[in-house]
Amino acid sequence: MGGSDAAFVAATRGPDPFPFLYLGAKHMVTGYDHLLFLVGVIFFLFRLRQIALYVSLFSLGHSITLLAGVFFGLHIDSRLVDAVIGLSVAYKAFDNLAGFQSLFGVQPNAKAAVFGFGLIHGFGLATKLQALKLNREGLLTNLVSFNVGVELGQIIALSLILVAMTVWRRTRTFEPMAAGANVLLMLAGFVLCGQQIGDFIFGGPAS
Repeated sequence: MGGSDAAFVAATRGPDPFPFLYLGAKHMVTGYDHLLFLVGVIFFLFRLRQIALYVSLFSLGHSITLLAGVFFGLHIDSRLVDAVIGLSVAYKAFDNLAGFQSLFGVQPNAKAAVFGFGLIHGFGLATKLQALKLNREGLLTNLVSFNVGVELGQIIALSLILVAMTVWRRTRTFEPMAAGANVLLMLAGFVLCGQQIGDFIFGGPAS
């Protein structure tokens, strides 16, 4: 979050729910790391009930750490948090490829993993807001509004992703290309992770 959005948030005094709701939705819709993770989560989920369950676990996780992280001032360098978020993308893609079962003979609990990474993703959102040094006046209202916006943005983005995935699944290319798509997803996660670690070690800017 930067530019005029960052300036607005930093200058806000008192509760101002609607702009924060908009900013939360905008941040999620443009947050490619969060969206890549969600793509991995729903990649092989075909029932809406399953999708709703996993997305709800992710939402619960990131809501907890977003609200608690900012409100109680819990802080970790945002580049380290974003590195773990990159790893979460790689983890889910590796899981989709049955990597844990093939290499280690174990299958991690998928629901627990999605909830746990939801906590990390929410903490990533919290670090972005903490960097703006929010005014304490009206903070809870603004945080809740931002979080609601994040959820709305997630619904919008996920709906578009589901439409695209549903169309793709009905073609003959889905099965032969599914493994390759997850390999690319895993590589993207490692690139995101490596970029953040490089910035942390060599003093690059926090995103």
